[in-house]
Amino acid sequence: MKSKNVVVAIDGPAGAGKSTVARALADALQLKYLDTGAMFRAVTSLVLRDGINLNDAVAVGFIATNMDLDMGNEQVIANGIDVTTDIRSTSVTSAVSTIAANSRVRSNMRDRQRAWSDANCGGVIEGRDIGSVVFPDAVLKVYLTASPRVRAERRVAEVGGDIDEIERSIAERDLKDSTRTDSPLQESADSVVVDTSNRSIEDIVGSIVQLVEERLK
Repeated sequence: MKSKNVVVAIDGPAGAGKSTVARALADALQLKYLDTGAMFRAVTSLVLRDGINLNDAVAVGFIATNMDLDMGNEQVIANGIDVTTDIRSTSVTSAVSTIAANSRVRSNMRDRQRAWSDANCGGVIEGRDIGSVVFPDAVLKVYLTASPRVRAERRVAEVGGDIDEIERSIAERDLKDSTRTDSPLQESADSVVVDTSNRSIEDIVGSIVQLVEERLK
């Protein structure tokens, strides 16, 4: 699929299966894949590393604006530091919602995401405001969802932990993401909502591929 700037936007809350679906979809469509959440996590990693107050909007914004970020080859390199593992740490996960609510950070990340799309002729791009804000003209907008309990079960299967505690954490993250002032997590009016709770990845990807092909006819 080589058409100019074919963007497929995959949005949804944490644990809905965005990364798994988006990666498989990118392979199926022969498009590049971008995890925008990892970009915000990279900023968070640097902020924590430098001991900056998460609520210092100017200082955090400065980090984001001046960050040298490389998202290629399954690695995330920020200011020359391999943060691929650190961005999935508990400390980063706990702080990223605060960083993501920073308008200076969001503005800079949007610019980077659009530049990445232009450089790669589009792609399968996952996040929380991709279809609603970053790429409102995406070929297809998909909003993936699943119940907090199912999402907690998936997280426990991946990294372990107490399922009730993780479910509470997920619900708290949902609330923060959906009520922030700048680009809150929400379904676009024209997005296709897909509940991943009881469907296989193959089934979900197959149905989305069909939708993309229909849109491109």
